[in-house]
Amino acid sequence: MILGSQLKNAMISGANNISKYKKQVNELNIFPVPDGDTGTNMFMTIDAATEALKGMEDDTPAWEVAKKAASSMLRGARGNSGVILSLLFRGFAKGLEGKEEIGPQDMVDALDLGVSEAYKAVMKPTEGTILTVARVAAEHGRNALELDSDPVQIWDAVCMGAAEALEETPELLPVLKKAGVVDAGGQGLCLIFEGMLSVFRSGLIMESGLSEEEKAQETAEFFRNVAAEFDSEITFTYCTEFIVGRDPEIDKDPLELRLFLETIGDCVVVVDDEEIIKTHVHTENPGDALQAALQYGQLLTVKVENMKEQHRKAAEANEAVKAAAEKAEVKKLAPQAPTEEMGFISVAAGDGLKNLFLDLGCSTVVSGGQTMNPSTEDMLEAVLATPAKKVFILPNNKNIIMAAEQTVPLVTDREVIVVPTKTIPQGLSAMLAFDPDTDAETNLEVMLEAAGNADTGLVTFAARDSEFGGHTIRYGDILGLKNGKLDYIEKDPVTACVKVAKSFTSKHTSFITLIYGEGITDEQAGEAKRLLAAKIPSDVEITLVNGGQPVYYFIVSVE
Repeated sequence: MILGSQLKNAMISGANNISKYKKQVNELNIFPVPDGDTGTNMFMTIDAATEALKGMEDDTPAWEVAKKAASSMLRGARGNSGVILSLLFRGFAKGLEGKEEIGPQDMVDALDLGVSEAYKAVMKPTEGTILTVARVAAEHGRNALELDSDPVQIWDAVCMGAAEALEETPELLPVLKKAGVVDAGGQGLCLIFEGMLSVFRSGLIMESGLSEEEKAQETAEFFRNVAAEFDSEITFTYCTEFIVGRDPEIDKDPLELRLFLETIGDCVVVVDDEEIIKTHVHTENPGDALQAALQYGQLLTVKVENMKEQHRKAAEANEAVKAAAEKAEVKKLAPQAPTEEMGFISVAAGDGLKNLFLDLGCSTVVSGGQTMNPSTEDMLEAVLATPAKKVFILPNNKNIIMAAEQTVPLVTDREVIVVPTKTIPQGLSAMLAFDPDTDAETNLEVMLEAAGNADTGLVTFAARDSEFGGHTIRYGDILGLKNGKLDYIEKDPVTACVKVAKSFTSKHTSFITLIYGEGITDEQAGEAKRLLAAKIPSDVEITLVNGGQPVYYFIVSVE
């Protein structure tokens, strides 16, 4: 029988084992762009459980240990691999409900339930991934149950099944076979299972390979990335946002308003329908913007904020956040009572993008994105700090959607609605489509449609040498992606940006937004706009936004 103390130590051992090898797991990621780092995500997910388990008494029943671990992992889950890992252990905990000790049948039934929970959570399960490794591991455990009644031997069979399934992942996913690697998530799960086996078999907790000081430094570095905000220079002082009720007697094209606003500011967003024109601009002359708007009808709402003053206050506040980050602590958001009807949370990295989402109506912007996936706990905290009865979450990254969805059952005093946006342009389009005079269900439909109509281009760098999609890629190459597909390999980010944006352009294109990030100067961004303008029809509007985002030199939005 497996005692609660053994299960506790096994979980700690599993976390230590993946901690030791997480870099190798990260390097298995076949797509050469900087990504969510599977090994790091899985380690931080299970490490959230070990911190909670260390305070539990050795005589704690096994089911309580499993329940505490599952609850902590769900809240600490980062990235898709971390969420799937947390769901495996949540099902495992459900299967052990009420069990003081774990027998062989309990172990097999609990693992089966964990696999079922993970598969149900994925809309279209892909074989050749961590799901396959978990499923085959459980099948081997059940087969072993017919031959042996020792739970240690059962878990040994589970580990052997996981290892065999891992070796087969390239046969199930051609892209793995072509790259000559096994699935990263599956490898991470094998490491965790092996760490657990060490305790079940011999009572030995595997070492992490890091001292406590090194672990603290590593965690602090992660949170330093999270806290790196408010660093970009503000060109214009006033964030001006307004809604114009269109006068049916006035026959003027809103494009003219957009063109005018381009001459007096940046970050221009103009969206319209038959009844209203919703506008956002950063400018030194908000009065001029409002005066121009009055040519289209009456102003229904107006909001003007001094961004430089906000920036100054935020920069001062950020010093405290950075100091706390040195100790791996991030200031908590204060919970708010749900008094409003609807509220919004967005995920983004970079001061410019954060401010843009706030300007568009988000109550909170959770720091994160590619390489920096926020946890379920991070988003749960943001949900509870949003004073609304219905809270929309825009993940803006495919690796964050599952973590966002896990907040839904954790909140009881308000409804959480996840809009599954996979990119920043999709998130921006969804926010622009929101209508405060319409109910949540209708808004969700409209926001999903708007997000689906937004094309996304990305310009980043190759994080490793790779053979991918028929391309030979070298570390440091500049990569241009169209809706997630690698299409261009260049040596210069400006060239890649122009090619990506131009390739999206058709006779239906009205607007192109170039969001430039870290490593791109204002001069380079201006050059990209100039070169693109020379290659596309003159009636297509090009807007520059200083997003300040890491990882991506340019994010291109085409509408």
